[in-house]
Amino acid sequence: MTPSAALSGSTTTATAPSPTAATTTVAPDLTTLLTFAQTVAADPDALDRLALHPTERTWVRLDGPGGSEAWLIGWPPGSETGWHDHGGSSGAFVTARGSLSELSLAMPLPSSGWRSLELEEGVDRQRSLPAGRGRAFGPHHVHQVVNPSAADHAVSVHVYHPPLPRLRRYERSGDVLSVAAVETQEDW
Repeated sequence: MTPSAALSGSTTTATAPSPTAATTTVAPDLTTLLTFAQTVAADPDALDRLALHPTERTWVRLDGPGGSEAWLIGWPPGSETGWHDHGGSSGAFVTARGSLSELSLAMPLPSSGWRSLELEEGVDRQRSLPAGRGRAFGPHHVHQVVNPSAADHAVSVHVYHPPLPRLRRYERSGDVLSVAAVETQEDW
């Protein structure tokens, strides 16, 4: 119905798609994922759904935009994720409370066929993400997220599309990055 038809009181008849018509869902882009994370991070009612533990990370699963999955995560002082990727999913995260630090690699890693790689000089990146700051990333992103505070919890919102099929965990020793484990949804 056009805006003018809605104002004049006209009616429009819609026809249902035929059973054989294909329906396509457009995947959310990085801007949509980041905007969602920013919106939830600014919503005190959403943040209050998360119980914080003094020594362990906590989380609540949320429904994200366009079939994505999202998580509200609590970070006790000094907690971290370890190095990991997102199994080919793109995503975004925003710090809602406190501050987080992200260490990342400025290079895509091969998706399979390796157990250990020597990293080139200059690929390390570090960014501080205080409350209200975040970032989006593509499907080849490898990082480690840390709550650097010795005293304060942090809370963040993370969103991934497609939903995480797996997560590869890495061990890092100097310039050598090695696959330590591959987790799937059944492991969470």
